[in-house]
Amino acid sequence: MALSTIVSSRVSFHCGGSHTSSSSSTNNNNTANNILRPTKLSSFGMSSLILRFPPNFVRQLSNKARRNCSNIGVAQIVAASWSDKQGQSSFSAAESKALNASASAAAGITAPQTGEDAGCENGTVNGINGSVQKIDDNVYRPAFLKDDGSIAIHAGERLGRGIVTDAITTPVVNTSAYFFKKTADLLDFKEKRAISFEYGRYGNPTTVVAEEKISALEGAESTLLLASGMCASIVMMLALVPEGGHIITTTDCYRKTRIFIETVLPKMGITATVIDPADYAGLEAALINHKVSLFFTESPTNPFLRCVDIELVSKLCHAHGAVVCIDGTFATPLNQKALALGSDIVLHSATKYIGGHNDVLAGCVSGSMEIVSQIRNLHHVLGGALNPNAAYLIIRGMKTLKLRVQQQNSTAQRMAEVLEAHPKVKHVYYPGLKSHPEHHIAKKQMIGYGGVVSFEVNGDLETTIKFVDSLKIPYIAPSFGGVESIVDQPAIMSYWDLNQSERAKYGIMDNLVRFSFGVEDFEDLKADVLQALEAI
Repeated sequence: MALSTIVSSRVSFHCGGSHTSSSSSTNNNNTANNILRPTKLSSFGMSSLILRFPPNFVRQLSNKARRNCSNIGVAQIVAASWSDKQGQSSFSAAESKALNASASAAAGITAPQTGEDAGCENGTVNGINGSVQKIDDNVYRPAFLKDDGSIAIHAGERLGRGIVTDAITTPVVNTSAYFFKKTADLLDFKEKRAISFEYGRYGNPTTVVAEEKISALEGAESTLLLASGMCASIVMMLALVPEGGHIITTTDCYRKTRIFIETVLPKMGITATVIDPADYAGLEAALINHKVSLFFTESPTNPFLRCVDIELVSKLCHAHGAVVCIDGTFATPLNQKALALGSDIVLHSATKYIGGHNDVLAGCVSGSMEIVSQIRNLHHVLGGALNPNAAYLIIRGMKTLKLRVQQQNSTAQRMAEVLEAHPKVKHVYYPGLKSHPEHHIAKKQMIGYGGVVSFEVNGDLETTIKFVDSLKIPYIAPSFGGVESIVDQPAIMSYWDLNQSERAKYGIMDNLVRFSFGVEDFEDLKADVLQALEAI
């Protein structure tokens, strides 16, 4: 187990005495006392220490957030003795070891550690409000939160957060930069003896809370939030696929992702193999014939909701050294756990279900610290930082994630069955239906099938327009996953720049409808859809 995860209880930060530069040998003892004043808390155990920092560190990161940022030097902690006289520490050997491990963790130093030395017993470590359950070697969640709904509400907040406040809700920290009280503080930061976000593009404490919620839901070591889902996809691909590399993707996917893969990546010498989501022989052949860096697909896909066997593709790709990234936007972290199934990265357009209110743009990538750090490094160069107000909306939205997704799962499943039985509907695409080509896969790896149903009505483009225009509840708009129902014709909304035959190459027919069911009453939605079908 990495040292960066052995202390799962939140390290809280409070204002301490005035800063004294550690560069002066005559003031080492004052520095130790004023900059880092550890305080024992009897309810914690050996890892329960409060590190007291000077006032300019009032905007502090959580322990995990500091690790997330460690690759750019933002997250390093002072690695200094508590006293200039060894042996006078008031801590036991075990406590000192845990404290040193905390400092090493924040500095991004890892080493194997198990048993009592890790402060871990039977898969748990002591935490502020009870124990914290170990999910794998580097992932923890509060043991008293058994359900994803509770985790979505409390993760990143209930056990403490990096913002000093007694408010229930996480404050929005609107700042573009973080100041240093004097040059000595800046030098301490630059020389990795102190911590700071330094600049708004490198992090924000409000955003960190949202990232930790998503990590807890996905069972990830680290999560990076970016300005949009497309931003997340692009930065992920640029970070993980080298010049001249090869990527494998699937035929059914978000069109803008396909455009980027087909038109932008080739300028960097990056080539692609495009396969059907169910073509595992084609996947294996591409892995054999090319030096593949990345397999990237959605599951379910857009707009036909195809499902890939995540466990199978992960095994095939890993055998050839390829990284697997699953865009789980249509699934949500509640319905599908891509990382647990073997994927290296799970990506979401948080604009959709995670935000859930059609009021925010965001994207995220979750996975191991190693891989997410690669993406984070490039993200800090390219920009695309999430506004802290948007992060607040993500936090707010996630608190009702389970309630919303349960309702959307139920409505979509029932409406898919209604539509499949209707004489004016030609075909329905929904993983929860037995008629879906990958229903057996979806049933194996999902606990719910999402709130989007795609279907083809009996008729041409004009007939389909009449159906859409006859609907009274849903908005005609792009996007999906919000509390309001949304409907669109992909032929018009996403592919209107192509002629009919060109659209058909992607399976986009003029009579195709994509319906994102919100949280309105099922009977109201059913009545609206049926009356619109009767109108054609």
